[in-house]
Parts: sequence; structure tokens; C-alpha cells
Amino acid sequence: MESDSSILFEPVNLGTLKLANRFVMAPMTRSFSPNGVPGEDVAEYYGKRSKGGVGLIITEGTTVNHIGSNGYPRVPRFYGEDALEGWSNVVARVHKYGGKIVPQIWHVGYVRKKGTEPDPEIPGYGPMEVKKDGALKTIGMKQSDIDDVISAFADAARAAKRLGFDGVEIHGAHEYLIDQFFWEKSNQRTDKYGGSLKNRLNLALEIISSVRIAVGPDFPIIFRFSQWKQQDFDAKLANTPAELESFLLPLSEAGVDIFHASTRRFWEPEFENSPLNLAGWTKKITGKPAITVGSVGLDSTFTSSFGGKTANPTGLQKIIERLENKEFDLVAVGRALLGDANWIEKIKNGHFEQIDAFTQSALGKLD
Repeated sequence: MESDSSILFEPVNLGTLKLANRFVMAPMTRSFSPNGVPGEDVAEYYGKRSKGGVGLIITEGTTVNHIGSNGYPRVPRFYGEDALEGWSNVVARVHKYGGKIVPQIWHVGYVRKKGTEPDPEIPGYGPMEVKKDGALKTIGMKQSDIDDVISAFADAARAAKRLGFDGVEIHGAHEYLIDQFFWEKSNQRTDKYGGSLKNRLNLALEIISSVRIAVGPDFPIIFRFSQWKQQDFDAKLANTPAELESFLLPLSEAGVDIFHASTRRFWEPEFENSPLNLAGWTKKITGKPAITVGSVGLDSTFTSSFGGKTANPTGLQKIIERLENKEFDLVAVGRALLGDANWIEKIKNGHFEQIDAFTQSALGKLD
């Protein structure tokens, strides 16, 4: 017999962020914004999810104003008058239905390849220079490049506040730029941004601090991080709770209000001898609210969809139990909401429907 699901639909107050329930729409790249401009269809897409009962929407990744920030076609920008006007329309649509929304601001780093819009001649930017077959593949960032990126994140956050968003999420996960600086293998710099973990955190800390200055003390800042990488799903940036503490506490002190701990399966414990998942450990270490994510309501991870496997619906018993134990505060849902704007209402009414993950993977992916 399943527990009462009412805890999922309780109002949640996280500082100035007041949500109608604990459901979050996870960020998912869709590539539906020609020239980087979110149009009426994007506003309708997010509006439908707000109308369908999502407490907090985190948008697909949006690129900051740096020449190397984008890595995919038709990804929305978070700079330029035309793109920001489109986002203003999105905010209005979400608020019309009583939802809350934050943009995820993003720089892909060395994931970018030449030929990618908006300037196909620009290679990737990353902690170190990388050449392949004698050609420059990734520009190793100089201090001026780092300063430009930090300013771009601050400008995007400032714009989010001006447009009426309810907060901002900084993308520091999944082997994109900020995460590239965290890892010793991808960051072998010898300046203040490389070497020890303390130094490898500096880019993220400077971005968070600049964003905090840009938006003021009360505007919610969410930080998304992960252990897994695009090229290594079993990677561990922190192998023990003590290592995770060394990673998280500086980020928390720099100004993060809420941590979004990205995992592929929310039910898996992060470390031995404890049932806590990554979000659970994050909340325990920092004392800050945490968002869990990873195949919520489904029986397989999003990566399994690439092989044609269908993800079948499961109950939410494990999520409910962990919420009741105060392991984390919010629950992010990706594929289910991508496929069905009314998924949360169906959950509330006790209806679970099959979701074709392979079909959905053609529409979007987790950021």
C-alpha cells in the first residue's frame, strides 16, 4: 500500500521562492528556438506545463553572452533584445497560470565544435588548449576570457530578474564549462583556477559571487551539479562525504540558495553505508534546500532511451518516503513532463500512463 501522496502537493516556501507544490520541471534541451529566439511555441510549451500543475519550471539551458557558449543548434539565448523579449513572453505565460519559472544559464565549454551557430568559425573554450590532428579544437581560456564569461553569467542573471523570473539556475553539471574546471583530468591549469580542488572551484565561486551581486541578496540562485559526466556515467568528483563537503560548502557560502543534484537514478545511494542519495547528502552537508532528479516515475534512465528501450511508469512511493524523511525538498521531473503537460494532474488523480522514452529522446535531452 502506497503512502499518502499529499506531501508532493504541499506548498513549499524556500526564502522568497514560494511554490504551490514540490514538483519541478527539469531543464531539457529542445532546439526549438531558431536564431536563439524563443517564440510563441516556446511560451505555449512552458505555459501548458504551468497550467498542468508544475510548481517550478527550470527552462532548457539558455546560453550566456559569450562567443563560445553554445554547443547545439536552435538553442535559446539569454541575451539580445529579441531573445529577451521572447523570454518575457514565456514568463508572462507561466505566471498567468500561477507557476514559477527560472532560466538555466549555461556555457558548454569544450563541448562546442566548429560549425556550431551562431559563429561556425569559433571553436570550443575550456580550461586547457586542445588540438586534434594539428588543428585547434579548444581554446585554453585566458584571464580575459574567464572575466568575460563571469560577466556574461552576471548579465544573464540580472536580465532574468528584470524580466520577472522567479530566480536563476547556474548550470555547473554534466561536463559543461563550469564542470570542466572542477575536474583534474580536464583542468590541469597552473594558475589560481587549477591544481587543488579548492582552486578548481574558483571559476564557479566567482560566477556565483558575481551573480549574487548582480541580483541582490534575496533573488534565489540554484546551482546544478553532478557526479556523472557525458563521457563517464560512473564518474565521481567526490568519492566520500568528506570530499563532497569540501566541494559543496564553498559553493554554498558563495551564495547558492538551492542545490540541484543531478543523478541518473534518484533511488541509488550516493555512498556506501548510507541510503541517502546525492540530494540527500547535499542537504545534510549544506543545510540548504535540495532538488532531487533522475528517472522519477520511470523504471529506466534517460540514456537507455537511446537504445530504443521504453521507460515504463512506476509509482512514487520511494519519492514520498524520502520526502517524508526530509531527505530533500523538491522533485525534478524530466521525460514525463516533456511528453505530457498534464502528468502532474494525472499523478494527483492517481493515473499513471506509459511514456515512450525513445520518442521523447528525439525531442529533447536532459541539460
